[in-house]
Amino acid sequence: MSMAFANDGSERADTPILEVHELTIGLPSGSDRSSAVQKVSFSVGRGEIVCLVGESGSGKSVIAQSVMGLLPKSLPVRGGRIMLQGEDITHAPQARLRELRATRMSMIFQEPMTALNPVMTCGDQIDEVLAEHTSLSASERRAKVRSIITEVLLPDPDRIIASYPHQLSGGQRQRIVIAMALVLDPVLLIADEPTTALDVTTQAQILRLILELQKHHGTGVLFITHDFGVVAEVANRVAVLRLGDLVEIGPRDDVLKRPRHAYTRMLMSAVPKLEVVERAEVPGAPVVLEVAGLDKTYFAKRWLGADRSVVAATDVNFSIRRGRTLGIVGESGSGKSTVARCIVRLIDPTGGSILLSGDDIATQSSSALQAVRKRVQIVFQDPYRSLNPRRTVAEAMIEGPMNFGLGRTEALARARNLIELVRMPASSLDRYPHQFSGGQRQRICIARALAMEPELLVADEAVSALDVSVQAQVLTLLADIRERLNLAMLFITHDLRVAAQVCDDVAVMSKGRMVEYGTATQVFTAPRHEYTRALFDAAPGRGFDFGVAA
Repeated sequence: MSMAFANDGSERADTPILEVHELTIGLPSGSDRSSAVQKVSFSVGRGEIVCLVGESGSGKSVIAQSVMGLLPKSLPVRGGRIMLQGEDITHAPQARLRELRATRMSMIFQEPMTALNPVMTCGDQIDEVLAEHTSLSASERRAKVRSIITEVLLPDPDRIIASYPHQLSGGQRQRIVIAMALVLDPVLLIADEPTTALDVTTQAQILRLILELQKHHGTGVLFITHDFGVVAEVANRVAVLRLGDLVEIGPRDDVLKRPRHAYTRMLMSAVPKLEVVERAEVPGAPVVLEVAGLDKTYFAKRWLGADRSVVAATDVNFSIRRGRTLGIVGESGSGKSTVARCIVRLIDPTGGSILLSGDDIATQSSSALQAVRKRVQIVFQDPYRSLNPRRTVAEAMIEGPMNFGLGRTEALARARNLIELVRMPASSLDRYPHQFSGGQRQRICIARALAMEPELLVADEAVSALDVSVQAQVLTLLADIRERLNLAMLFITHDLRVAAQVCDDVAVMSKGRMVEYGTATQVFTAPRHEYTRALFDAAPGRGFDFGVAA
């Protein structure tokens, strides 16, 4: 059963907490359009959740930043009004905006690790909000900090208060950010993609927490997301943005079950379905990768006290044949990315064997691995950090082949062929990474990996940071490449809907162990392990009757 978080979306509060009227925000000269958002109007009532949805560049986050007064000078408000409980804050001075932040309006950002100060304890960061905006004594602030830590359901409050952000999991860090946002009971909460980077079970917990706290505090919520499963779970009303224009707005059920605008229907149709796309297995296809008894343990030596060890993966076994895709799914910390990095030999396994077309690469030295590197390539989650910003696309793509002896002319010819294979124009080769969108950069990263003509392609959360429409394009691209090049692929993901679209076989990992392994059809239609069933139950929007096939 999916979580029944939201009501039917038919009611809204009487008095709006937030009113955005005819808001227009400009873009710098030379941009692809004149305005980031243009004449956008909507409201958020007390106790209401309004979801802003749309692709990257649609203006969702720009609107959130304008409400909080966080817009850079390069994005001026050129028209319209922003009213917070009847107060016009459109052009409020910074001193007034600082007074309003945390007390009457707060924001939860997408990536908690960048939203938190790495050199302050979590307790001190919450206390800083109280010290800045209240006259509470130190003892009263400590009590308030402990109370909000307990309210966001973090275990062992004393340990959490004394911990630094890097000592907590992603879900725990996001709970700290939520605690900071709600500690002073603001009337408006802006949540900007607060669960995008989280696995499905942690995402479900955070969504449940936001809803429970929102109902308890009577807060109005402006929730920004591109995930229609999340929209189905939390929204009262939905506003759809496209290239800065508000193309559709209405109660949740009206928009999701009876979408009027073609763009809304396109977005919903791009959401991957939790249904397996079956492909017939090619008889006699050779085994490209065979992993047997793979173990990885991290050892930490301490100056004081006993040394510590953490078992990240233990007794992992699977194989991949040419032309097949194996998906490894599980929560953050389950060990799936550790397994991928062991296979690529970015980290050294503690035990077991990794047979690449029969060659055991698990124990090979760094020098011996040089000849193997081109046979296994990896595409990482974040295309923004995967490319050197000072190198053109062509330079990034020819570096690897030239290091392995290919001439510059031949390497450039291969790059041109591959950039067209990933459906990018040949002119892209002369441009720099910052000149592309996130989806385009991920296509470039895929082309760069293929330039080495690998036997095995590893995709480590390669589509989790992308919009649903761009994600659908990249998934189709990966499937097409696998068919055309007859590659073996290892696909790491926490999104079961994505795994259903691209994986022939699925391995489910929990706490470093493989708890279920079989064909995608077997795992998705008749999961045997309770952990696998829990993952399915936590998938956002599961069971919701979308009006467009999603």
